[in-house]
Amino acid sequence: MSEATIEVQRRERAGKSENRRLRNRDLIPAVLYGADKEPIAIQVPRVTLLDLFKDGGHENRIFLLKLAGTDQTRHAMVRDIQVDAMTNKVTHLDFQRIAMDKKIRVRVHLALDGVPAGVKNEGGILDFVTRDVEVECLPSAIPQEIRVDVSSLQVGQHLEVGVIEWPDGVSYLGSPDAVIASVKHARMEEAPAVAAAAPTEEAAAEPEVIARGKKDETKEGKEGKEAKEGKGA
Repeated sequence: MSEATIEVQRRERAGKSENRRLRNRDLIPAVLYGADKEPIAIQVPRVTLLDLFKDGGHENRIFLLKLAGTDQTRHAMVRDIQVDAMTNKVTHLDFQRIAMDKKIRVRVHLALDGVPAGVKNEGGILDFVTRDVEVECLPSAIPQEIRVDVSSLQVGQHLEVGVIEWPDGVSYLGSPDAVIASVKHARMEEAPAVAAAAPTEEAAAEPEVIARGKKDETKEGKEGKEAKEGKGA
């Protein structure tokens, strides 16, 4: 793994107002910590950092931090990046000291190769389940990503992390049964409800109730009429 050198300076003062002043000068406030040593407040030129990010690499990239005006250097990784939601600019960085001869734990992205047979020939849908895994290795052996071939997957099949052939010196720390990807049946569209549904027994019986009601009402009306006529008589 290639390393990039960043010249940094110590920050003599801290606080929101001081950090704002640094950002106005295109400097990014940062902290260097780890390796059982005291954290150090530093500042990083924004242009230098952006140029390095443009060169490519990945989030587990190793940097060589050089303290300006001295011969002091230290390998480090970026562990946290704070970004302003409005301007999308980096506002703060956390660097962790790294010993190149000691293994570290990092998360590495998985990438899928190929189009599954179940998608190509059976109309299935690919479900990418596990997108990154935790591994342990020396800093110089950190993979940029792990690629997995899914072209042989058919509908109803899946691939597990246990099938991955890891690079030399890289140890996987999770469960080998974790599913990387699977191919599922495409969901069938639900048939629209029939507008003219067959009447239920209750609905079918309802007209009879109404009919009986009308019949009874007619009978009551006839009896009432006869009663009136009788009374009048």
